Amino acid sequence: MASDDITQLADALSKTHVGDGELSYKGLGLKLDNAESVEELVREIEQYQGLRALRLEGNTVGVEAAQAIAKALESKDLLQRCYWSDMFTGRLRSEIPTALRSLGSALMSAGARLTELDLSDNAFGPDGVKGIEQLLKSPSCHTLRELRLNNCGMGIGGGKILAEALIECHRKSSALGAPLRLRVFIAGRNRLENEGASALAKAFQLIGSLEEVHMPQNGINHTGVMALASAMRHNPELRVLNFNDNTFTKKGTLAMAQALKHLRNVQVINFGDCLVRSEGAIALAAVLREGLPILKELNLSFGEITEAAALVVAQAVMDKPHMEKVDLNGNCLGEEGCEALREAMENMDKGDMLASLSDDEGEPEDEGDNEEDDDDDENDENDENVSDDCNEDNEEDGEIVKENGVTRKEESPAKQSPAEVMSFLCCPSVEKLLQLGEKRTNLSQQVDASDPHKAADVLLKIASLYSDEPETKTAVLETIDDMLKKLLSGSALQSYCFHSTLLVKMGVLKGEGKMKKVALVPGQLLCLEHAVQQDYFPQHHASLLHTFMSKNSEAFKSCGGARERLSSALEMRCHD
Repeated sequence: MASDDITQLADALSKTHVGDGELSYKGLGLKLDNAESVEELVREIEQYQGLRALRLEGNTVGVEAAQAIAKALESKDLLQRCYWSDMFTGRLRSEIPTALRSLGSALMSAGARLTELDLSDNAFGPDGVKGIEQLLKSPSCHTLRELRLNNCGMGIGGGKILAEALIECHRKSSALGAPLRLRVFIAGRNRLENEGASALAKAFQLIGSLEEVHMPQNGINHTGVMALASAMRHNPELRVLNFNDNTFTKKGTLAMAQALKHLRNVQVINFGDCLVRSEGAIALAAVLREGLPILKELNLSFGEITEAAALVVAQAVMDKPHMEKVDLNGNCLGEEGCEALREAMENMDKGDMLASLSDDEGEPEDEGDNEEDDDDDENDENDENVSDDCNEDNEEDGEIVKENGVTRKEESPAKQSPAEVMSFLCCPSVEKLLQLGEKRTNLSQQVDASDPHKAADVLLKIASLYSDEPETKTAVLETIDDMLKKLLSGSALQSYCFHSTLLVKMGVLKGEGKMKKVALVPGQLLCLEHAVQQDYFPQHHASLLHTFMSKNSEAFKSCGGARERLSSALEMRCHD
């Protein structure tokens, strides 16, 4: 090594931080190519008694240098924290796995028990994951609490290798009576896509101890998001969820909403730039209403959310005592919508928590037209268990009953319904409704909030039969009452999913996919006017309907005075 290089290295090493069991070469910009270049560094490692943390980030380490450092680490059995991010700048990708294997083997030989491993910002790809695979499976990682692999270019292949390694680590550690209890997992910007995310979801579900999950910008769409959501339900201590800049759409957002219902410790949700859209925002608002008691931050920015849906979210955070920040920037509120949102937050004395709205995209060109579901619809036939619905427990039709010691499946009421009921639903008419008589009660058995599309269809068909003729009016309103009592009596999430589907079919909310809108008639609004005044119709549902009606009056222009009557009823109900 040239004398100038030695002087430069000595000067850099003089800045080394030593203390609290930590030896730090962080950010020194050292170019460590061979054994000679790390002689002083190796000497310091060898002489450091009780080494618990080693910081090498911000330097560039070659294969020979890594092998020399590894040799020094073979005696460091107390080492717990390895901060090795941004450590291979300018190195060939083929060099990195060899360097990582050397370092990993040293830790295993030493009998170290790691709690933190940070290899972020090392563009090592799938091969780099292979370089740490054996380390992750070894007893040295049975104690791992934080794993940071941000911006490593792992790809789908690397994600799968990592998932298998974590599963194996959990299996082996569990066999020894001390299962892996990983708390923090960070793997943003890794091009994991659906397959990589789904593989990791299996590991997460098994581990069950996660408190923070950060996986932004990974090209994950609804299929991968649904797998991750299912896994999150099995991690009850989750505090931070960051999936920023992936593509949820409706299916993914509903799945995440379902998961969040079961998580009581979440403090930070970052679903920004995830294409949550208005229906998804409403579903998340439902979960906010009855769950997430200690939530502090909610990021739904850049999600194509419209003004009315944003206002529903704002109303849902009203009773969150720990809330500090709500980010709805970059959505589709328009200038007046931004002002309405600010005013709503100010009126709740929460104006300070609303993030800037400076990047708002403006009102959508046509709120009424259904948008294509991007790539959501293209591969649905290949997805398993993909549904737009809000079925919370995946119940099958019917229930299991025992009779005389024999177990059998009892058909659901829907399958037992009389032929007259099915005939009416196939082709509704006033005559058929009246002929049903007491069998009209069977109509409510045909709807369930877990299938919001069918429920909204049936409700609107029956409401369209409304007239002022006394017998017809009574029959229609009684049937509507029975149905809405059932549809609005479940969880907030299920009832909000039904309500948002109803709004899409009525043409006042922009939905995903190819959902057909109904040509509204005055009778349907008059049925709603009656319903919103009943005790079974919650005030927050009245507020939701009022918000969307007031922002999308054009959809009701064919209904004349019925619209005014419904609006007046909603005004009264919202101010009860």
